[in-house]
Amino acid sequence: MRTLPFDKSKLDEIAAKWPTPFHIYDAKAIRENAKRMKKAFSWNKGWREFFAVKAAPNPHLMTLLKEFGFGSDCSSMAELVLAEKVGNTGEAIMFTSNDTPLAEFRKAWELGAIINLDDITHWDALLEAVGPDADFSGRLMCCRYNPGPLKGGNAIIGKPEEAKYGMTREQLFDCYAKMKAAGARRFGLHTMVASNELDPEYIIDTARLLFSLVVELREKLGIEFEFVNIGGGIGIPYKPGQEAMDLEKVSKGVRQANDEILAAAGARGVKLFMECGRCITGPYGYLVSRVIHIKNTYRLYAGLDACMSNLMRPAMYGAYHEIVVPGKENSAETSVYDVTGSLCENNDKFAIQRVLPVLERGDYVVICDAGAHGHAMGFQYNGKLRSAELLLEADGSVRQIRRAETLDDYFSTLEF
Repeated sequence: MRTLPFDKSKLDEIAAKWPTPFHIYDAKAIRENAKRMKKAFSWNKGWREFFAVKAAPNPHLMTLLKEFGFGSDCSSMAELVLAEKVGNTGEAIMFTSNDTPLAEFRKAWELGAIINLDDITHWDALLEAVGPDADFSGRLMCCRYNPGPLKGGNAIIGKPEEAKYGMTREQLFDCYAKMKAAGARRFGLHTMVASNELDPEYIIDTARLLFSLVVELREKLGIEFEFVNIGGGIGIPYKPGQEAMDLEKVSKGVRQANDEILAAAGARGVKLFMECGRCITGPYGYLVSRVIHIKNTYRLYAGLDACMSNLMRPAMYGAYHEIVVPGKENSAETSVYDVTGSLCENNDKFAIQRVLPVLERGDYVVICDAGAHGHAMGFQYNGKLRSAELLLEADGSVRQIRRAETLDDYFSTLEF
């Protein structure tokens, strides 16, 4: 059974001020996790984590991670502006987008971000966005590689050869040659081919793939690389019995690959970049809700005041999230429930046939591992309003870092 950073009495205190449902994040645990990751990769003097803003786009969380030198991995205008507002500008931003509007290329350029091109045609689009006289000599440019059948994918991103992301090998060489001809002198290489991966060898193999490609690009095009971004994709153990990714093992394997491939070829001092989101905040965020109905028909249903607009992963991916009922953690009396929300969609379920303590109206139900791709993926179908986000500090104090939406917010873009 998962241990929560708060108990029922603490939830009573919080819910008296901020009604359920709400997301709450454990600041102490996030800081400790960020510190551990930074230490694991400290052997690479240029190592940097660009936190995937899409996982938890909240400036308070981004500012917390900025304490450890984490930059921002952005893929949209809103994410670029969020990074700017928390003080991550210039090369503290990694802009990786696909089907990118010209306005977003211009914004990334104005901020001095590292621009990571997703497609060969994006080079011409970038030139159109920033103008033919743009000076590339000091700009740090990058391309996203799609290795196709050379690398297996997973259920979230899919097979690389079927994914919409990245360039083929031939396109990659072509794009770097074009950038070099335009005056670019500073380069990086990137890929991202899996999500929620728990096998350390997958991440290590990805690094080896990119390191080998850097060696070939240097030799054939005569360009030097400042960094290799091995992407994110490090998963978390959602299910009981799963083990968290061994970051120290990943670090050791990537370091060995660096020495055997890059350093051996004379490419020394190449910086290692990562863009994790889920494994940074995911295990330390919780969706707190209450039971508002118990329905007994062909199955037993526990209906919550939260729904899939608060956390859509179970409905979208069939994802498992552990559920804790504060105050009943040690209850011997159990039943089997479908845990549901109130949307007019039958897949609006947080759990199916889950054994839980016997539930009653008013019980808290805490859905774990909701700190990434939880609130961030919210939506307003059925007129559901997005919930508040709270931050639990190390001293036990709680503060609101995003207020709950209101009906006025929902109607603000309409004209009656």
